[in-house]
Amino acid sequence: MKNRVIFGVLFLIFLIEFVVLILFTIPKDEALQDTVAVNEVVKTVRNDWNFLDKHSSQTSLEYVVIDLDGAVLYRTRSGLSESMNAAISHKDTILDIEAGGEVVGKLLLYNNNAQDVQAQRRAAISVILAAMLLQCCICIGYFFYLRRVILRPFDKMKDFARRVAGGNLDIPLEMDKKNLFGAFTESFDLMRSELKKARIAEARANEEKKELVAKLSHDIKTPVASIKAAAEVGAALSADERNTENYEQIIGKADQINTLVTNLFSAALEELQELSVTPAEFQSAELKAMLEAADYLHRAKIPPVPACMLSADRLRLQQVFDNIFANSYKYADTEVQVDISAEECCLVILVEDYGGGVDEAELLFLKEKFRRGSNTKNIEGAGLGLYIADYCMRKMKGRIDVANGLAGLRVIVRIAYSSSI
Repeated sequence: MKNRVIFGVLFLIFLIEFVVLILFTIPKDEALQDTVAVNEVVKTVRNDWNFLDKHSSQTSLEYVVIDLDGAVLYRTRSGLSESMNAAISHKDTILDIEAGGEVVGKLLLYNNNAQDVQAQRRAAISVILAAMLLQCCICIGYFFYLRRVILRPFDKMKDFARRVAGGNLDIPLEMDKKNLFGAFTESFDLMRSELKKARIAEARANEEKKELVAKLSHDIKTPVASIKAAAEVGAALSADERNTENYEQIIGKADQINTLVTNLFSAALEELQELSVTPAEFQSAELKAMLEAADYLHRAKIPPVPACMLSADRLRLQQVFDNIFANSYKYADTEVQVDISAEECCLVILVEDYGGGVDEAELLFLKEKFRRGSNTKNIEGAGLGLYIADYCMRKMKGRIDVANGLAGLRVIVRIAYSSSI
């Protein structure tokens, strides 16, 4: 409906411009002077011929009276044609003045058609300029309207797609269902939600696999330990050298099986080593936009960022901030305090909530894979956020630390300067 109104107004303005141009370009017959007024001028000039110094115009017409020698006898104002040649050039009306049946002078009636045309031209130009200005204002307004209802939602979707591609599925896509693309963006957020459910299911499967490996390790190690113990007893009691060698071989194979089982258990924790992290140089001013993007609920006031050059993977650094704020929203659900300071070798970003923190004994394990605090049992999560953030920061030559602050959990991110890499 809005688009139809805008296009209707633009078409109407264009139509006005077109009509004005047509009216201005159509040839017009020169306006005829008032015959009665002309006759009145001729009559009064003829009557006053012998004392034109006392003559005064009784009409609105402008004219000059000259004798047969071209001398000016009377003029209504200066600036009029005062000779026959000038009057002819200006297309003035030239009339004879008769007295006693003879022509005694000339009446030069000023032709003001050029002034009228000039006035019409100025009026037409004013109308067209005003219409063009109105068109420009409407077009500029329509551009900002399109930017708000079309371009800005697509920019949000682009950032959203980049986050999803980076593996961040916790931050929902902000949308306006009344927007032209409201249903479209809602579908994207449903996709994110389904991907998150799949990711949680995958994390649960990995956790179950981890538990299964641990159980199998225990179950396998127990009989292997028994076999090794029996072989050691047999080797100690055997008097035959050949039997002793056989027992020692059994002991060695038992140790080998034990090592393989231990390696199998450790391999379950090494899956994340394939995550790609590519540090690059960038200005610290970009951090403000990253932090604001991560704080999608607007619960933190982002302080000024000290000017410096940093080295980090922008996508992974955004993922680190996203995970930190997502954890704060999920587990603390309070306001967030952000402090930024510069140290000798790195830029420090401190993020602290007011959720009371976690048990001191659990702080050391929060950055481990699948580990979560005891206060998160009834809250959905996979236990990977801080583990991924810690992994990414180490790959970027930085560091992430977790501690209890005065009011809640405090996460400290240290980003390396580019010169220190």
